[in-house]
Amino acid sequence: MSVTSALASALTGIHATSRQAEAISSNVANATTPGYGHRSVSLSAMEVGGTGQGVRVRGIQRDIDQFLINDRRVAQSAASDRETRSSFLKRLEDIFGTPESTGSLVGRVNALDATLLEAASRPESEARLGAAVNAARDLALGLNQASDAIQAERAKADTQIAAAVDLLNGSLRQVRELNTQIRGFSGAGRDVSALLDQRQQIIDRISDLVPVREIARDHDQVALITTGGAVLLDGVESEFGFTAVHTIVPEMTVQSGGLSGLTLNDRPMATEGQASLIQGGELAALFAVRDTLAVEGQARLDALARDLAERFADPGIDPTLSPGNPGLFTDGGAAFLPADEVGLSARLSVNALADPAQGGLVSRLRDGLESLSVGPSGNAAVLVSLTEALGASRPTSSATLPAASRGLPGLAAEILSLTSTARLSAESETAFTAARYAALDEMERAGGVDTDEEMQALLVVEKNYAANAKVLQTVDEMINALLGL
Repeated sequence: MSVTSALASALTGIHATSRQAEAISSNVANATTPGYGHRSVSLSAMEVGGTGQGVRVRGIQRDIDQFLINDRRVAQSAASDRETRSSFLKRLEDIFGTPESTGSLVGRVNALDATLLEAASRPESEARLGAAVNAARDLALGLNQASDAIQAERAKADTQIAAAVDLLNGSLRQVRELNTQIRGFSGAGRDVSALLDQRQQIIDRISDLVPVREIARDHDQVALITTGGAVLLDGVESEFGFTAVHTIVPEMTVQSGGLSGLTLNDRPMATEGQASLIQGGELAALFAVRDTLAVEGQARLDALARDLAERFADPGIDPTLSPGNPGLFTDGGAAFLPADEVGLSARLSVNALADPAQGGLVSRLRDGLESLSVGPSGNAAVLVSLTEALGASRPTSSATLPAASRGLPGLAAEILSLTSTARLSAESETAFTAARYAALDEMERAGGVDTDEEMQALLVVEKNYAANAKVLQTVDEMINALLGL
């Protein structure tokens, strides 16, 4: 080997070890950075005319397990889906209130039962009659507030859907732009590892919203397809469409045209069930909250309000009632009609005839709502009938609940029980999906950067660098000796 060949070989070695040191330092610095792929320098022998001339740096290799990443993303989507559903059901349970909580629906029903019983024991007491009317008003107000809270949750979900769709569309555009940059940089022989990291981070963000799998294409390009089969990106990105509303009331649904559904490239797509191509992520869960879970909660409230209105509208309880007129509880001041059940809990109110706040007389709770004059103060017949009606077992007219016979306190407790059971089931599923996601995420991290291995590799690089530097020093001494002859 000539002196110049030795010098050239040592210089290639210095260059290769410096690139290795650069890659190792990047690995150590980004050991905990999400989406970072482990770097390694790909080397090969350099030959000129069949003679070794050092080492060639072929490029920077990004080491990842794409199959594991795809599985982790699906688990990530499932965890986001279940967490969104579970969180809403917990809030719904809080809206109904547990029996021990102040102002719960069960507590308000029991308070009405207790005050009616006390009024029946002392029908001449204006204070006890007033307490019963106040308890009835509190119960109606509780149903109103619960209905408003549920609709606020639907409106919140609608706003979150709009934000998620905007984020999804923006992220898909970013992935397409990164695909273009990566193709151009690769063609120019430039390192694209940082761009690949950035693309992975964006796709991870998409995975929170919809379950997506990444499919490799030529020239480091990727396509994105949901687990349900919807193509989100393959050369060009798809576009989701959604229009948010400002206010939601119980009667508003996608079927009625009051709420926006989801479109993909201007085509309507299902958001739940087996036909849904996006099922399993936060976006589908938000649609479930707005269109299914909250609607179901509202329907149960309306079923309770209907049972309440019908129990006290029976002329057999209050003989003064005219046919077709409302009883103690009204639908916004009018008699309840079965066709108007949706949203009844938001409109329920105490009959103005017995409510002093609306110009009525509490004595009518004792004498009959439509009594024309004050009756005997000791007559408790109507109050006893009201008390018996509240606790009497009767079939529930609403199709929302099973048509079993139950008293009003039992019905309120059953509605809370159904909600609590759904919440507990959702929390169990949330724990399972979260554990699966955490396990896959840990496996992915374990296959990433190992700082101990990196430091050991750095020692080897240091020795190689020193060896090449020694060759350069020796060649320098040889050249100086030759020049001195």
